[in-house]
Amino acid sequence: MREKMNKLTGSAKSCAPRMVGTLALIAGTALAFGAQAQNYPVTPKQRDTAQQVASRGVPLSELASNAPDVYVVKRGDTLWSISGLYLLKPWRWPELWGMNLQTIRNPHLIYPGQTLYLEKVDGYARLSTSRGGGSDVVRVSPRTRTDSVSTSALPTIPQHLIEPFLVEPEVVSDKTLELAPRIVASAETRQILGTGDRVYARGSASQPLLTEPGEDRAYRIFRNAIALKDPETGAILGYEAQYVGRAEIVRGESQEVTPDGKGGTHTDPVPATLDIVSIKEEVRFGDRLLPLATRSFVNYVPHAPLDDVDARVVSIYGSAAVNYAGQNQVVSINRGANDGLEPGMILTVLTKGERIRDKTDDSRTMIKLPSEANGMGMVFRTFDNVSYVLLLQVRNGVGVGDRLVNPQ
Repeated sequence: MREKMNKLTGSAKSCAPRMVGTLALIAGTALAFGAQAQNYPVTPKQRDTAQQVASRGVPLSELASNAPDVYVVKRGDTLWSISGLYLLKPWRWPELWGMNLQTIRNPHLIYPGQTLYLEKVDGYARLSTSRGGGSDVVRVSPRTRTDSVSTSALPTIPQHLIEPFLVEPEVVSDKTLELAPRIVASAETRQILGTGDRVYARGSASQPLLTEPGEDRAYRIFRNAIALKDPETGAILGYEAQYVGRAEIVRGESQEVTPDGKGGTHTDPVPATLDIVSIKEEVRFGDRLLPLATRSFVNYVPHAPLDDVDARVVSIYGSAAVNYAGQNQVVSINRGANDGLEPGMILTVLTKGERIRDKTDDSRTMIKLPSEANGMGMVFRTFDNVSYVLLLQVRNGVGVGDRLVNPQ
């Protein structure tokens, strides 16, 4: 780690081309989760695309109308927002990479303090990290040498928008919650419980809730596994468990042998002890426990799917009483890992195309309006048959049954 810091703060001419580059505008790691960020692979297709435009840049027609000639990256920026300053289609980051291919060796990192210069020559545009396209110079804010360099890299999107959903959504089988440990009692007299309360839980006879050395002691609390049905076929794609909160186990289940008053003994099960550490809503008896999901260090590189995608919105996450989702909300769709979806894929959201009666026709014929582009979303979590999508841009509300297709 110290070696990485020395490389960053050393000679700008020797280190910057290897460490940072204009490609990072779009290809950076989401959430800046540790050093994993700089290991995300560049696919052959993305590299080929960049090389095709590297010699002269991209046509001016591909630039956003307000693309700045000079821009200094600042804290609070995201790779997604910056990419929108330069490209009409932000997910097409390889073409932006090609604008400065020669000086880019690690395309997944960009830091506050870096200056970007836009050059326009003969109908084409190139980006450089120094005026005139010379050697790159990187200006970074001072920080302790023990910090990982990747922690200062810009996230793809604002962290607070997506971080809760990396733990909350859980698509399970119809038996998963039924067999999971359940909360049976509390140390309090009330039955509605919150943060700081102590509760007791029991597993099944074959799988009691125990604590083993080295095991994660954190659990998520769920309730009411709701069937997710495909809007097209009606088939059940999985069951979405309602996230309630988190708890940490203090003691595992055990048994206690006590005299029965008749010269013998009887054995009573003793439930496990847990403390509630956070809640999204009140915890109740009967709620189920699932181990805390391992937080994966996923690099969300925005990109268009290689294959055709035609998905439908299944549900609006966490909003059972809401009919439409807006920008920065999450929806589930009826395509998942089995269909080739992966985190980082950008999809265009289409309107459903309402059926209306043609009042200008004497016969009042029913007609169906065409679907129109209504925004853009990014896949960030996938299960076998279901994926969760963060709505990055939305013009009108997104409802169940609306389509998501390849970027347009």
